[in-house]
Amino acid sequence: MCPNCRAFISTADRVCPYCEFEIAPPRPPVARRGTEAAEALGGFIPQDRFVTFVILTINVALYAACLLMNPEGTDFGDVNGRVSALLGAKRGDWILQNGQWFRLVTAGFLHGSLLHILMNSWALFDVGAFIERTFGVWRYIAIYFASTVGGYLLSSNMSYYTISVGSSAGIFGLIGSLIAVGLLDRSAMGEEIKQQAIRWAIYGLVIGCLPGMDNAAHVGGLVTGLAVTYAAGFPSLFMNLKERVWQVLGSICLLLTGASFLRWYWWFSGMQSQ
Repeated sequence: MCPNCRAFISTADRVCPYCEFEIAPPRPPVARRGTEAAEALGGFIPQDRFVTFVILTINVALYAACLLMNPEGTDFGDVNGRVSALLGAKRGDWILQNGQWFRLVTAGFLHGSLLHILMNSWALFDVGAFIERTFGVWRYIAIYFASTVGGYLLSSNMSYYTISVGSSAGIFGLIGSLIAVGLLDRSAMGEEIKQQAIRWAIYGLVIGCLPGMDNAAHVGGLVTGLAVTYAAGFPSLFMNLKERVWQVLGSICLLLTGASFLRWYWWFSGMQSQ
């Protein structure tokens, strides 16, 4: 991306073809920092989509745990609603009345069927990897976390007694990020990305009108992701105050995610002892 006009250019370009700005020799960008863990794994996970792979791994592990807890008689691949509730599904009255705020986070890592997790994993692998490369690890974590919480918070208010799970709130937040790319980058490429993202959002919201879908979580995630990404802006090539702020915010989101699962475990252990 050209540091002067923010247009998308080739890595081989030394002069921007849009604004004729001279491009400095390549240097490790700030956006890639925070991916040292990928190197520690011997390159098994690509550095430019490390966080995406971690999220997918957690999703699959929790889906497997749900299947192991499924009662007899459940259709193959489908997760029983009671099991989803025990493992942290969203339900508005439990969150808003009983104070189980951890469900705003844990619900985003659970899935209700084999088709559900396959479709969401496909979308997350494609869109998540692009956002992670474009905005860097810390912004990506903040966008995904905020979109998941924002989506399920709106869902909690709109569908009060309905159990809901899935990473689609966070995924719609990433689609909102793609729309923000077009608002931040006024080039032809940025406009094309924005238009494509708007079409994806429309398709997803139309499909979300089917029975059993949680469109409130989709809308909440989409709006939250767009707003957070637009506020964050593109990462700088240099470590400045703004980049440090987003490192801190991303770290806080990681800590809150871990705290949500710890709070769920405490609640779950109490339920099992009763």
